Amino acid sequence: MATIRARAPVRIDLSGGWTDVALFAQPKPGAVVNATISIYSYATVTSDENLPSSGKRPAKPAELTIYSADFDVFVRAKSIKKLEYDGQVDLTKAAIRRMGVPRGFHIITRSNAPAGSGLGTSATMGVALLAALAEMGDKKLLPYEVAELASDIEKTDLGIRGGKQDHYASALGGFNFMEFFGEKVRFARLPVPSDAVLELQKNLVLCYTGKSRLSGDIHTHVVGAFERGEKSTCRAIDRLKDIASEMKVALMRGDLDSFATLLSENWENQKRLHPSVTNQQIEELFETAKAAGAIGGKACGAGGGGCLLFYAAPSREHLVRKALEKAGVQVIDFEFASQGLETWRA
Repeated sequence: MATIRARAPVRIDLSGGWTDVALFAQPKPGAVVNATISIYSYATVTSDENLPSSGKRPAKPAELTIYSADFDVFVRAKSIKKLEYDGQVDLTKAAIRRMGVPRGFHIITRSNAPAGSGLGTSATMGVALLAALAEMGDKKLLPYEVAELASDIEKTDLGIRGGKQDHYASALGGFNFMEFFGEKVRFARLPVPSDAVLELQKNLVLCYTGKSRLSGDIHTHVVGAFERGEKSTCRAIDRLKDIASEMKVALMRGDLDSFATLLSENWENQKRLHPSVTNQQIEELFETAKAAGAIGGKACGAGGGGCLLFYAAPSREHLVRKALEKAGVQVIDFEFASQGLETWRA
């Protein structure tokens, strides 16, 4: 049996993040704009006939093994029933349980994204892994079906709070506008003019703060504030939905000045959700980028750390990059990825 591989791209959430969470997506639907980039999560699934080199110890026949290259974790079990959730590659274990993989299969996972980046890496890994397992089991799933399954595993099996935009973005690829009606998702590819895409590619600057953020903790704070009816949080959620709809129109028109303004307004409303969304380091980096020529920016994902995204004024992105590097953070080069989930036989 051939080795099966899959990869899925991470996304940068341009606007509307948080409103893809079912709690926040009713009665008024949530809305987000996102785009996938050339940073990927990879999953390899193979059988005893074609054992992979995990970089750890060799597997025994008829065993099920998992190796996470990102965390250098190796797990071995005689059967699916022996896989226990213990904080070690639990997402992979849950995917295996759902897909019903028999003994004698061996899995390697790897991601190019920094840990806790806010780029939706966990969801992307789930999408890639499920696709590889489905292909190995000759189960035919459409990209949105993989996205739904990956989201459900996180929520139902692992108790992870969060929305669905990450799963759908990585499965679909490209620039997308998504609406959320509770648990239901409606999505469409955004027809962004090619000149605007190239200008975005040149002027956007993505950097990693060097500090992983715990999105689950931030989610707990924001959900608590929302359920208590705190006005600042509730108003911010509503405005984030509107910003996504406005950004959809701006991108379709190729209006990048409005895009930059909306990017920053999105960030201001992110911060109104809860104080933990930002911190002194993040605020200082925003000031640094702004002084160098950034005219828009936001934190990726839940905030609190991870990656920051800035939009530089024309012909100023090189100055923004240098200023951020001088401030001690890693600038991450990327290209937009129009293709989403991909699987192949090695």
